[in-house]
Amino acid sequence: MIIVTTEAIPGRQITETKGFVQGSTVRAKHLGRDIAAGLKNIVGGELKGYTELLNESRQEALSRMAQQAGQMGANAIVCVRFSTSAITPQASEVLCYGTAVVVS
Repeated sequence: MIIVTTEAIPGRQITETKGFVQGSTVRAKHLGRDIAAGLKNIVGGELKGYTELLNESRQEALSRMAQQAGQMGANAIVCVRFSTSAITPQASEVLCYGTAVVVS
């Protein structure tokens, strides 16, 4: 599956548009990560536990989107974007979306 943020794929031609695809995941913070983040806020620096959580969430949403595109018969996804939103103070959604296409 070719996945790009652009409208076209260099060297490839879009022969068919399958439609909108999306994948999402809702994740809650882990108590251990919250405690470590609270301590890190005192001294400053990267909140590595949250960075890992966000990376895992993006990968899961991307994988779900690609699976949906494959089920539609697409071999590529163009115009891919990510969005996040807070569901509760302890949980957030990561949404990945784009347009499923067939390229030659």
